[in-house]
Amino acid sequence: MTNTTHFGYKTVAEDQKVQEVAKVFHSVASKYDVMNDLMSAGLHRAWKLFTIAQAGVRPGFKVLDIAGGTGDLAKAFAKQAGRTGEVWLTDINESMLRVGRDRLLNKGLVTPTLLCDAEKLPFPDNYFDRVSVAFGLRNMTHKDQALAEMRRVLKPGGKLLVLEFSKVIAPLQKPYDLYSFSVLPWLGQKIAGDAESYRYLAESIRMHPDQETLRAMMLDAGLERVQYHNLTAGVAALHTGIKL
Repeated sequence: MTNTTHFGYKTVAEDQKVQEVAKVFHSVASKYDVMNDLMSAGLHRAWKLFTIAQAGVRPGFKVLDIAGGTGDLAKAFAKQAGRTGEVWLTDINESMLRVGRDRLLNKGLVTPTLLCDAEKLPFPDNYFDRVSVAFGLRNMTHKDQALAEMRRVLKPGGKLLVLEFSKVIAPLQKPYDLYSFSVLPWLGQKIAGDAESYRYLAESIRMHPDQETLRAMMLDAGLERVQYHNLTAGVAALHTGIKL
């Protein structure tokens, strides 16, 4: 029998989810940053700055940015790691990766970019000082496998950082739902000409594990000292874990 998973609120075959997610990000790649600013009122930039600060990348570090999209984290990490460091920008979606690569080049940053699947990372064990994934884990079919791969490629003492949309506090749930399922698709149609992709993004957030569940998944993957920071009342959360 074919294994199934969720694509937003729909149940689909696992291989179909990969294709459907790819369609979403091919569609939104050119407007991704504009839409992020509109959707979050610019807050995604503050969340990423917090993540960069928590990463503590130093000169000479090797860093892997997974599902790096338009390259916001990779850009900051490349500057911090310097000429002696090594920062990889990776994504499973070619359209997103092209946007990120071009943005890095426009900033004068020549850093390796690679099209790859987070569930099957083409890197050796114990290689990176830091691994990051921002707003990408929820789109992965086998999150447990992806987390295990992230741990595998970390050096002992290395840190994983997972920035993702999460579960908002109860008083905000109703207005947040109204915004997500009414305003967000409308914005998607007006700005990117694609309401359905943004409806999927809203649904995918609801289907993603909440803060405590994701913490447990990271512990199950073999990471230790796992903790999380709620950002903007839980609209997003940064989870961190160490490989010992």
